[in-house]
Amino acid sequence: MTLRTLAGATLGVVAIGCASESPAPPAPASQFLTAIAAMCGNAYGGRIVANEPVQPNDAFEGQALVMHVRTCEPERVLVPFHVGEDRSRTWVLTLHGDRIRLKHDHRHADGSEDELTQYGGDSTAPGTATRQEFPVDQFSIDLFTRTNRTVSTTNTWAMEVHPGRMFAYELSRPGRMFRVEFDLTTTVPAPPAPWGY
Repeated sequence: MTLRTLAGATLGVVAIGCASESPAPPAPASQFLTAIAAMCGNAYGGRIVANEPVQPNDAFEGQALVMHVRTCEPERVLVPFHVGEDRSRTWVLTLHGDRIRLKHDHRHADGSEDELTQYGGDSTAPGTATRQEFPVDQFSIDLFTRTNRTVSTTNTWAMEVHPGRMFAYELSRPGRMFRVEFDLTTTVPAPPAPWGY
């Protein structure tokens, strides 16, 4: 075999080796956020499927529940959560490497921040493309303690997305489970902008 033939054969093997390498799939967190962003501009109606125990003067019972995938950026998605005429709540999901940060942005009707706002947590495990969990972070623990809501210092929030079928928002802690599921098979009219936006 001549040197030229050997060199050509070696280059061929290298080329085949490179061609067979495929890029690593996106992290579950990235897939999860992409699935939500794919619904950008759409709004969906929801219903409570777990609320134990029912809270005194519960703000959610008997109200129309609507999520609106309103703002979609490459690594951040904002989803206002409307409860009847109350437009104070927005879920803010931000991609940080292979994890997602969930924050609850709460506003008054004049757009100013509520005393209880920007709480949430980071996904501490990779999760899956369909479910992410967010244990309470230290900022939120400090906030809940300062505002006499120590019961919330053990919160874990979760979200699920099953494209074309269902999106869920969940809050759990010892002795408490709250879950809302939204029907992704049918859109509803987009609500007005959330307060402050």
